[in-house]
Parts: sequence; C-alpha cells; structure tokens
Amino acid sequence: MTTELDRAERDVEEHSVALTKPLGLRDLVLTQIVFIVGSSWVGTAAKLGPAHLFFWLLAILLFYVPQAAVVIYLNRLMPLEGGIYQWAKFAFNEFTGFVVAWNLWLLSIMVIAMGGMFVTTNLSYALGEPGAWMRNSPWCVSLISCVLVGGLGWTGVRGLSLGKWLHNIGGFAMLLAYGALIVLPFVMLARGDLSAYRPLQIAGPTMSIFYCFNIFTKLAVGALSGFEYVGILAGETRAPARNIGRSVIIAAPIIALIFIFGTSSVLAFIGNNQIDLIGPVPQTLRLGLHSFRIAGAIASVAIVLMTVRSISSISIHFTGSSRLPMVAGWDHLLPAWFSRLHVRYKTPINSIMFVGAITLVIGISSQIGAGMQEAFQLVDNAANVFYGIVYAVMFAIPIVGAVAIRARARTWLRLAAACGFAVCLSAIFFTIYPIIDVPSPLTFAAKIMAVTVTANAIGAAIFVLGKRRRAAQKNLTA
Repeated sequence: MTTELDRAERDVEEHSVALTKPLGLRDLVLTQIVFIVGSSWVGTAAKLGPAHLFFWLLAILLFYVPQAAVVIYLNRLMPLEGGIYQWAKFAFNEFTGFVVAWNLWLLSIMVIAMGGMFVTTNLSYALGEPGAWMRNSPWCVSLISCVLVGGLGWTGVRGLSLGKWLHNIGGFAMLLAYGALIVLPFVMLARGDLSAYRPLQIAGPTMSIFYCFNIFTKLAVGALSGFEYVGILAGETRAPARNIGRSVIIAAPIIALIFIFGTSSVLAFIGNNQIDLIGPVPQTLRLGLHSFRIAGAIASVAIVLMTVRSISSISIHFTGSSRLPMVAGWDHLLPAWFSRLHVRYKTPINSIMFVGAITLVIGISSQIGAGMQEAFQLVDNAANVFYGIVYAVMFAIPIVGAVAIRARARTWLRLAAACGFAVCLSAIFFTIYPIIDVPSPLTFAAKIMAVTVTANAIGAAIFVLGKRRRAAQKNLTA
C-alpha cells in the first residue's frame, strides 16, 4: 500500500526530473575535498604544538567518522534534491526540515557575504606591499564582492554543467597548494635543511582540559564538517544513492591526511613563532623556501591557488543556498517564484538572483560603519551555532527519527551518531560561551543567543506563513 511518505518522496523525484544531472563521481569527490579543506585550520591546529595529532585523531573518531557514516546512511535511504532538508523533514516533520534548511541557508549566506572580504585579503597578500591598501579599503572590498557575486550568479544560472568545472579547478588548486606544503618538509629533510621531522608524532595535551576541549570541538565541527552539503545536489547527480556515498568514502581519508600532514608541515617550519591564521600555507612555504630566491613568488602562487579554492568553496555554498529555497518552494512553504527554473539551463533562476542580492546587501553593509561591522561579526559568530543546530538534528535522525523513515539504524551507527551529537552540543556551548578574552563573557553569550533565537524565530514565522498560504490555496482549489 502506498504510504504518505512514498507519495512525498515520489513528488520530490518528479520535481527533480526537470533538473540536469551533470555531477559524476569525480566531480563529487573534488567537491567534497574543496568544500571541507579550509585554508586556515592547519594554522589553528598548529597552535596546539605536538598535541595536534591527538586532537585531530580524537575529532576524526568522535565526529568525522560518525558524520561520514550518517551521511552515507541517510543519502542511501533518501537520495533526494535538498539533502538534509528532506532527511529531517521525512524523519521528523516539515517544521524540523524547514528549520534545518533555514539554519544551513543562513550559514551559507554569511560565507558568501564574507567572500569578497576574504578574496580581497588574499589578493592583497599575493601582491605584497603594493596591494596592502586593498584589505583596508571598504570600496575595494565592496567592488570585489560585487564582481564575485555577479560571477557566481552567472555561473549559477548556467548550472552545474559549468559550475562543476569551477569546483574541480578549485579542488585541483587546493591539492596542488597542500601537496607542496606536505612535500616541502621531506625535501628540506633530504637537503639537510631540516634537522628532524616527525609528522606522526603524538603527544598529550599540556594545556587546561577546558581549553583543549574547546579546541577539539572547533577542529571537529569547524574543520571536519561538510559531507552533508553535496547531498543537497542529489537531484542533479548521476546515481546519487551510490555516487554520493562513494565520494564520501574516497574523499574522507584524503581530507584527513591533508589536515594532519599539513599541520605537521606548518609546525615544522613555524614552530613557536606567530602563525598567520589567514594564510598559514603561503607563510609556511615562504619560510621553508627562504634560502631560494623564488620563495616569495612561490608563496604568492600558493595564495592565488588558495584564493581559487576559496572561490570554488563559495560557489558551492552559492549553489546549495539557491537549491534550498527551491525545494521549500516545491513543498509550497515558500512562494513558487523560488522554484521557477530557467527555460534553457533548468536552474532556479529567481532563487539564484535572490541569494545574490541578499548576500551583496549584507556584504556591502558590513563595510559601512563600525556599528554595522560589529553586527556583521556578531551574526558571523552565531553562524557556528546555526551549523551546530544543523548537525545536531542530522545526528538525531539515526537515534530517534529512523522509525519514521522505515529504516532502524544499526546499533553501531546509533552509537556513532550519539558521539557526533554530543560533540555538536559541546561546539554550540563553546561558541555561545567562549574562553577567549572578551570584556564580558555573559554579555557575549547573551548576544549570540539573542541572534540565534531571533534568526530562528524569523525562520519559524516564514514557515507558519507558508503553511497558511498553502492551506489557503488548497481551500481555493477545493
């Protein structure tokens, strides 16, 4: 007998038929790598000294592996366009699915809005002293933001048949930059320019337990997250039930090794010196090749490569953030305007324009006045809570939501999901109540909580209005 769940899944699949399906396994693997491997986390982890490997392994065991297992499990059950929105909706209810999508959408919007600032900073470092003025010029940041969002919007309209090449190029650029970083210590060791190098040396933490646990949650939910994002594009993927899971299996060990060996390289050359958290990769290459005349040029090339990687990652966020309103429109929780497809390219043209417009407004506004900059920074901090909420719900599905989707998770998967859930709650706590020096931790916590509650109240209001609009439409057609 056909159930309501079967009918709902069939509706999603029918909507997805109109979408093109350009993503293959290679594209998915590169997308996973470029999306997850950031440019600054190896610098952050290097601040832990020899204990970094201990924390990486702990984060891999308690968060990274559970995340990969849960994503593979849920994607095989529901390989549907919208990914985690659909998973939460079918496992719990429409409201939970909408709130999860709303928090993930807010996170992506903040990443895209910050993109112009990040790209400007990287380009200024690549140009050296002549380009130092760029990162301090609101007009320059705003101009580059406009060019970036305009370019991503154009690519988004053309669809993933073009966008996947931007993501693939970013993946290759990132692998090239990190490849140079990882190989460098072995080259210097062979030349006798490095006295000792033990990349897999493990040591216990020497700092306070409270501080160490905070760093651990940052490395877990901050650095090692992102496998679920590709699931949003399941309807534009060839054989998504098989290929998305395979992409996680292939990409997961590569990403882990990049983080571990990349951190070891940073630590080998910078040691206890001041680590540039914005650009630890070019900083390490410059120091490691200081005896070569081309050291500066290589560092500049590394910055350009990491900038290309960042643009690719922002493009993935742009793509996902335009698909979430589209699938919510399929469920009539948002106006059908968001689901309208481009006649030729079959992309959600209106949703793409909306995302581009709102990210430009946020990005440019953040450059105007100290008050706006402070508000922008506050929302940016709250974005970590948004992501924590998304992951907490995702890990809850195998634990308590699997019955609704007719597939009781195995005991080992539920235990793994429980570990990931606990790490998410810890990460949310340390984001709300930081251990860094702030004038008043309680005031800071109150502000973050206020932003989070307000943002989700807005999302809940949009959901309620959507339900009412859908009910009114049904009454008119009845």
